[in-house]
Amino acid sequence: MLYIVATPIGNLEDITLRAVRILKEADYIFAEDTRVTKKLLNHLEIANTLYRYDEHTKQHQVENIVNLLKEGKNVALVTDAGTPCISDPGYEVVDAALNEGIKVVPIPGVSAMTAAASVAGVSMRRFIFEGFLPKKKGRQTLLKSFADEKRTIMFFESPHRVVKTLKDIEEFMGVKNIVLVREITKIYEEIIRGTTTELIEKFEKQTLKGEFVIIVRGNEQEEKKEKVNKYAKDDYEEEDDYEDEE
Repeated sequence: MLYIVATPIGNLEDITLRAVRILKEADYIFAEDTRVTKKLLNHLEIANTLYRYDEHTKQHQVENIVNLLKEGKNVALVTDAGTPCISDPGYEVVDAALNEGIKVVPIPGVSAMTAAASVAGVSMRRFIFEGFLPKKKGRQTLLKSFADEKRTIMFFESPHRVVKTLKDIEEFMGVKNIVLVREITKIYEEIIRGTTTELIEKFEKQTLKGEFVIIVRGNEQEEKKEKVNKYAKDDYEEEDDYEDEE
């Protein structure tokens, strides 16, 4: 089996009991960065065969992993932190395994996306997740397409690009209400809310540390109207169907 194993994004206590067992029992572990994963395994007192699987090695490692699985070996795939295949390498090997009829098993756990969403205090009934924004090509076009978006939008961002991204959001989407969540599960975990203008002013002259999740509030009032109108329309159509049946 191929196990997709979520690992802590900061606090090592967030590892699940099931994840620990799978990492112990797997014949091979493939990791985005073996040095990072080795620290986790040492903490958990797990001695296991560890290989690298990242953007640079995936071309040949996909075939290697599938061959191991065909031989009856159990393989665990982990990323540096969080859930593999979510803005991290992994989906190619999952796709290849499924195409070969190999069982793929998720070992759920921490994800920066869902952790940030849970403490943002904004509607997550519907949201868009974009991962990391393009650095150049397509960045402006993508942000402009979200200018009138009713749904909540989520991005990942590195600390040295947060202010630039806030400025781009304001330039191409207009002034927006933002939630920044950084250093999730770590000692300096922080939730900061405000407009793009307020947050740019707050952080422009600071040296920022830690990975960020940027949450852009959608137009919740318009979404509520849309929801009410949709349900009203559905009820009306159901009444029409009932009358037709009579």
